[in-house]
Amino acid sequence: MEVRVIHPQLKDEIFGLKARPHLLHQVVAMQLSNRRAGTAATKTKGFVRGGGKKPWKQKGTGRARAGSIRSPLWVGGGTIFGPQPRDYSYRLPKKARREALLSALSLKNRDGKIIVLEKLEMAEAKTRLMRKMLEDLQVKNALIVIPESDEKVERSARNLYAVKVLRAEGLNVYDLLRYEHLILTEGSLKLLEERLVA
Repeated sequence: MEVRVIHPQLKDEIFGLKARPHLLHQVVAMQLSNRRAGTAATKTKGFVRGGGKKPWKQKGTGRARAGSIRSPLWVGGGTIFGPQPRDYSYRLPKKARREALLSALSLKNRDGKIIVLEKLEMAEAKTRLMRKMLEDLQVKNALIVIPESDEKVERSARNLYAVKVLRAEGLNVYDLLRYEHLILTEGSLKLLEERLVA
């Protein structure tokens, strides 16, 4: 499989901006929060089985008053202020997310880590073909962005630990920063320009 690297003129309004680390941090934090399951849970005294009967009468025993054997102070009792299922997700303003993406793309371009291919077509879904292509490009760690879903390309990269394939519409800050190289096809570059040029 032969791939042809091209050298298009990358638009400065997308790939030539100043990096904004605080925005990159905020968007990555948002993405990681949105991925949290939020299913951690503990039982408060109202959820622990038993404890409906008052253990002993209020007065006259000489012991401290007690209303339930499931008090948080007792062995086998409930948990005070433990985690309950919750939704950790939140959204930053659309403009902030867009600026962070532009900043990440500009960083990649500044570091010379963007490779643009004329097209990316696999004869068959084989990991060795994808590995050979990356060796030819002298790349070990890469985010590959394709214009539309392509099962052969996606399956070829699935078993490569340091490679991820994304459609252009799913390009995000976290993945851009996580992988060393960004490999675009001419088609995905065009879609990105349409999406990001104001």
